[in-house]
Amino acid sequence: MDGKIALEEHFATEDTLGDSEPYAPPALWPTLRARLLDLDGQRLRLMDAHGIELMLLSLNSPAVQGIPDAVKAAELARRANDTLAEHVAARPDRFRGFAALPLQDPDLATAELRRAVTELGFVGALVNSFTELDDAGTITYYDTPEYDPFWAEVARLGVPFYLHPRNPLPQDARVYAGHEWLLGPAWAFGQQTAVHALRLAASGLFDRHPGVNVILGHLGEGLPYSLWRIDHHNKWTNAALPYAAERPITDYFTEHFYVTTSGNFRTPTLLAAMSELSADRVLFSTDWPFENIDHAADWFDSAPLNEPDRRKIGRDNARTLFRLP
Repeated sequence: MDGKIALEEHFATEDTLGDSEPYAPPALWPTLRARLLDLDGQRLRLMDAHGIELMLLSLNSPAVQGIPDAVKAAELARRANDTLAEHVAARPDRFRGFAALPLQDPDLATAELRRAVTELGFVGALVNSFTELDDAGTITYYDTPEYDPFWAEVARLGVPFYLHPRNPLPQDARVYAGHEWLLGPAWAFGQQTAVHALRLAASGLFDRHPGVNVILGHLGEGLPYSLWRIDHHNKWTNAALPYAAERPITDYFTEHFYVTTSGNFRTPTLLAAMSELSADRVLFSTDWPFENIDHAADWFDSAPLNEPDRRKIGRDNARTLFRLP
């Protein structure tokens, strides 16, 4: 399929490059490093070769979320967003931008989101899950009351919020001791992000701000296939909802969440996500440079989908969600 739009596609600056080094074997780090820093060379050639018309670009992980000092985080976010804006301005026919945000301070994050959308022309924000607040390992999730004004601005601006993974901090990763292979994309990324997404849904965020839309990668970090159990466990007890939100989690997930195919190129998993959420809430992505563009595009183009659904997932859903021309 030609004309695809991909929206979990990463880059790095010299400030953030080192954050991605642990995700490549030492012998392959030079390759990943080159991929991350490249925006208009190999990346564009691969897009052309595999029918990708547009990429929505975002900063690598954890980057801004891994800097406990709010002022330094805000400075890094601003530099990264300005760098990305320059590249997007040079090729607006091929690239759009997601803002990096310093959620160490909700006010700073709100101001940077507003600047990125209204001045730089970005189409939303991508945030690498939880944010570190101090050197002692204190972290924050975005379901707490101090973030409510931030979510109000997300809704006012009408842009999606991409909740992207990162690894748990060492003190929170004891379950992986001796099995460190489970960290990163194999398991910990999805588990960490899924819990964060459930916290958002349960907090009442979408009751207060019904215009907010959240995107999850990797075909939903496992959540579409767990929704029934999340809402129906121990129903024989007739217990009231154990959280602040007004409705079952499935309602919020099917009305306020989108999932992408980034880094999860498996047809039965795609079909299950479509069955739970509908084809209207699935979006094509590759997860470049951590995954291969050809793996993503060749699989998607040959998946046994009807052509209207292929076009929705490959292009049209993104055009609608991001109000692309």
